[in-house]
Amino acid sequence: MTPTITPRRVRTLVLLFLAVAGALLAGAGPASAHAALTGSDPASGVVVDKAPTEVALTFSEKVATNSDSLRVLDPKGKRVDTGKPTDVSGTTYSVPLHSGLPDGTYTVAWQVVSADSHPVAGAFTFSIGAPSQTTVSVSGDTAGGGVVGWLYGFGRYVSYAGFIVMVGGAAFVLACWQRGSGVRPLQRLVVSGWLALTSATLLLLLLRGSYTSSGKVGDVFDLSLLGQVLQTKTGAALVSRLLLLAAAALFIAVLFGAYDKREDEEKRDLTFGLAIGGFVVSAGLAASWAMAEHASTGLQPGIAMPVDVVHLLAVAAWLGGLCALLVALYRSETPIEASAVRRFSTVAFGSVCALVATGVYQSWRQLGSWSAFTDTAYGQLLLVKIGLVALLVGIAWISRRWTARLADTAVLKPRKAEATEDSDVTEGEKEPAAARAGSASAKTAAGGGSAAEGSKSSTDAKRSAQLARQRAAADTARQKRQRDADPDRFGLRRSVLAEAGVAVVLLAVTTVLTQTEPGRTEEDANAAKTAASSSSSASDSSSGALTLTMPFDTGGTDGKGVVSVDLDPARVGGNEMHVYVTRPNGRAFDIPEVKVSFTLEAKKIGPLPVAPDHVTTGHWAATGIQIPMAGDWKVAVTVRTSDIDQATVSKNAQIG
Repeated sequence: MTPTITPRRVRTLVLLFLAVAGALLAGAGPASAHAALTGSDPASGVVVDKAPTEVALTFSEKVATNSDSLRVLDPKGKRVDTGKPTDVSGTTYSVPLHSGLPDGTYTVAWQVVSADSHPVAGAFTFSIGAPSQTTVSVSGDTAGGGVVGWLYGFGRYVSYAGFIVMVGGAAFVLACWQRGSGVRPLQRLVVSGWLALTSATLLLLLLRGSYTSSGKVGDVFDLSLLGQVLQTKTGAALVSRLLLLAAAALFIAVLFGAYDKREDEEKRDLTFGLAIGGFVVSAGLAASWAMAEHASTGLQPGIAMPVDVVHLLAVAAWLGGLCALLVALYRSETPIEASAVRRFSTVAFGSVCALVATGVYQSWRQLGSWSAFTDTAYGQLLLVKIGLVALLVGIAWISRRWTARLADTAVLKPRKAEATEDSDVTEGEKEPAAARAGSASAKTAAGGGSAAEGSKSSTDAKRSAQLARQRAAADTARQKRQRDADPDRFGLRRSVLAEAGVAVVLLAVTTVLTQTEPGRTEEDANAAKTAASSSSSASDSSSGALTLTMPFDTGGTDGKGVVSVDLDPARVGGNEMHVYVTRPNGRAFDIPEVKVSFTLEAKKIGPLPVAPDHVTTGHWAATGIQIPMAGDWKVAVTVRTSDIDQATVSKNAQIG
């Protein structure tokens, strides 16, 4: 005998999946940096001869700063920067320093907000004259952590879930099962989605100021921080979402109010208007994410934002509709037609096609190379997401098979069949009931105006009403058992429940993915760290050799990498030069052409071109390079990765 899945078991399974999702969110930790520090002047770990007049940081994208975004601390922990950070070139920001700084090790601590709304923080040191002891602790990336960071991540998860349930549930009613507008469990599902999204949006708006600055719980209700948030792109997106949710509330009221009360013929005209209005509101809500996160920055934002909107709408139509179908199968007293299930199957198939198309574009945009799938945290999480989507599609295929086996008579009209059975079953009970009723009537008539007999008649009436309620409860239980005994219906319910469980975990992984540093940015950050490490090693070398490391991006296929120039002994006269080209992950690779030039702009000398010879994979060399005089030389390297893709990167260095 096939076991029955009870509502208690459903709740247990859902709670289990939510626990798994919560564990994924808890393990996500602070939001990773979405803007990477790609360079600094002075460089990390370098030792300079004279005190600089300013410190400049270069990021992989435009960032938002405030008065405390860039701090420079002396060995005792006292701030030596003056004024606010200034935007030098769009991605480079500088802060002036006090003049005449003494020798020692200085700490640069920074915390900014990247263009995709995520906080970024870090710290490094440089030394003047010679390294010294410092009391400042270099804590690294701490932005977006702690209790506030966890609450912010939870709010993001709830907002995504609320959007999916609300939009997907409403779309399921309009496009697949219009009779569902009068089903209480479906109404509660969509309204709960609206409440979840509204509550999460308000929570994110309150947490935003503390999340991007101090990270303290006490600053959550700081009105000055809230005022600053409202002036940012993310704040505008959250406020826009709240306004659109007001329109969504009106839409839901009409859908489950006036629309439900209309006759089938009258519903057709109203359905078109609701569909147009619902699509506009849903697209606007999806755009509130696209305009403030990954899609709004980086490559091709004009294409990426509409693609992101389509992606979110497809997710809502599929997974939100899946939740609505699950509720209809398990909780609805009104049986759902097989034709409605088939319509949802068609909608889900179209949504999956849209997800694949938009997902491929987003993956290319965020990763940029095949190696980023395995070499970056974003790529590894994306592989997990792809695996979950594949599993979900596999289970959906099983659901489609169960759907194909359903007959309209088995799903659409079970109550009519059951009513016939009930009439057959209870036919024998009618005579005793009639006899009892007749007997009671006879007794009442015989008694005339007797008060005792009237009381007894009232008792019999109450007993009859109680028996009727018991029979109704028994009939409902029997009808439920009969529906559950249908193997096709049971198989569909089981597969849809499995889909919903995988969808919960998939949503958790997606939420973590949106808080993870994209593969392109992570590779830029790794390249910058390699450059800083090489520069530090060169500075510490006693041989006088100079090493300059510069990341490049020609914009073409496989066009990102790091070029390192070694000049030995970096003195006036003859020098030997080696050029190394590696991928962002450190692997050497060949490119069609490398050219180097030296320019001493202060004396108007150069550029002096050098064409190094190819030695081996990723290695070029040249000897006898003459440096005519000492000075601050500009070393420029031109790399060509294809017939049309090339880039020139440069860095200044003291030679001689």
